[in-house]
Amino acid sequence: MAMSSSADLSVDEPEVMMDINTTPLIDVMLVLLVMLIITIPVQLHAVNLDLPVGRPPVSAVVPDKIQIDINPLSEVYWQGLPVSITQLEANMSQAAHQPVQPEVHVRPDKNAQYAVFANVLAASRRNGLTRMAVVGSEQF
Repeated sequence: MAMSSSADLSVDEPEVMMDINTTPLIDVMLVLLVMLIITIPVQLHAVNLDLPVGRPPVSAVVPDKIQIDINPLSEVYWQGLPVSITQLEANMSQAAHQPVQPEVHVRPDKNAQYAVFANVLAASRRNGLTRMAVVGSEQF
């Protein structure tokens, strides 16, 4: 029977390494990343649109234009005449029920309250006016 002694423990044997070698793992990941980058199609920042060819048909009916102004004191004007909110709603309702809906041009002043402008837009939407334009935006 052999018995181990303290002299046997001093043999120069290398210790077993318990760590995983990550170098091959990193190499494989880099190769996969390069392959992924190569196979992804090039993204173009262009939008392809199929635009109509030729001239659009000329409309025989020219819609009326209604001008709504909002002055610096946040007062609303319909075609140059001052109106209250209820009168504005009534005028918009009449305009929406016309056979050819008019174009409504809203011209707010830069010092007018935004709430008044928002109320005018909301009133036009409630009454069914869909042809709206905000003009005079160069002052902003």
